[in-house]
Parts: sequence; structure tokens; C-alpha cells
Amino acid sequence: MSSAPDQPVRAGYVVDMHSHLLPDVDDGIRSAGDALTCLRQFAEWGIQHVVTTPHISQDTFPNTSALLRTVAAELQTHIELAELPLTFSLAAEYMVDELFVKHLQQNDLLSFGTERYVLIETGWASLPLQLNTWLFQMQLQGYKPILAHPERYPYFRGKPELLADLRHQGCLMQLNLMSLAGRYGPDTRRMAQTLIHDGLVDFVSSDLHHTRDLPMLEKSMQTPDYRELCKLPLSIPTFD
Repeated sequence: MSSAPDQPVRAGYVVDMHSHLLPDVDDGIRSAGDALTCLRQFAEWGIQHVVTTPHISQDTFPNTSALLRTVAAELQTHIELAELPLTFSLAAEYMVDELFVKHLQQNDLLSFGTERYVLIETGWASLPLQLNTWLFQMQLQGYKPILAHPERYPYFRGKPELLADLRHQGCLMQLNLMSLAGRYGPDTRRMAQTLIHDGLVDFVSSDLHHTRDLPMLEKSMQTPDYRELCKLPLSIPTFD
């Protein structure tokens, strides 16, 4: 898993704000033991704070804030007992669907950082027609939206101006680290390279789902594209 002792791999960023580490609540980690394995590796890479972002979606993972807070509190206990040298907090990755609109209307979005960042994702087929309206409403309520892995959506490929427009509207961009090593295919990797070249990346994170992702994450941190990414003025969330 680790590189040679004289050349340890370092993440180059200190907050990982997109992961699926809560056991058995979505398509991510299944046990607290696996979560601790991932968090321990994050700490070895120099990551100081991990925000886990379980899916909340109407059709697939209709998780409630209360349930996720309960599971996160249980994992926090395991982290403290293991004395891991990092801090941990809960947010969510919201599919922008009817359930998201309900949470937004109730002002019940799981955010992170003193900035109140909220991670959102869109469907794979097309961009939601009301996305601009929802982004505006989120900001009216004091949230700062972040679009998860824009490099993965087919409808943005070859059209970085669409992402630039969303960014102009206040929606920040989060790139998946494993996109740089081809985890999601060559088209996604090329789109990631375009976003880096155009300076359209605000955050980089793992989007880790399983312990088997760890070797790919380490490989990603050793790519030339990642070195270029780290030259950008990436945002760093602040925590109380």
C-alpha cells in the first residue's frame, strides 16, 4: 500500500470532503473496521480532517439526517478508541431530486465547515432544468453548493463553459482524485485534465467507497496531473 520508506506518498491536501465511510448506509463501506482502515491510511498520507458524505437520494438511498448522525456518532467512538490522528465530521452527497428539494425547503441539509458547504450530484442522463433555481435557493439559505465530480458527467464533456457558468453562479467544483488515474475511464480522465488546465477545480477528494480503492488513490497522487492540480488555489474548509 505504501511507497518506499524514503519517499512516502503525501496527499498534498489536508481535508478530504467526499467519501462514503459510514458503515452500511449506502454503496460505500460495510463495517467500522474497514472505515478505520481507510481513515488510518488517510492519516498516513497527511490528511488531517475527513468529511464523510453518504448518499441521500429519493430512489436509492433515502437516508435521513437523524439516521446518519446516529451512525456517524458510533463511528466517531471507534475513531477515538483507535486514537487516529485526524478529525472527522458528517455531511452528505445529495442527489438533486424531489427528496433534496424537500430537505432544502425544510432547511435540513447536512453541511460541513464554518462555510456551510453542501455537496450535490446530478443524474447521469441530463442536467436538471431547475438546477440554477436550487443553487440560488441554497445560497439564499446560507449554504455554499459544491458539485461532486463534474468530470464524470457525460453532458459536460467538451463543454467546460457550462461548468464555468455554474461556477460563476456560486457552485464550486470537486474533482475525484481517482479520475486522474483512469478509475472511471479515459473520457473522464481527459475531462479532469481539461478542468485542471482551465482552473475549474476548487476541491479534490477521494470519493472513497471501499478499502480496495486505496491503492488507486495512492497511484492517483503520483500522477503528473495531480502535481498540476496541486498548483491551483484549492479551497480549504475551516472547522470550529
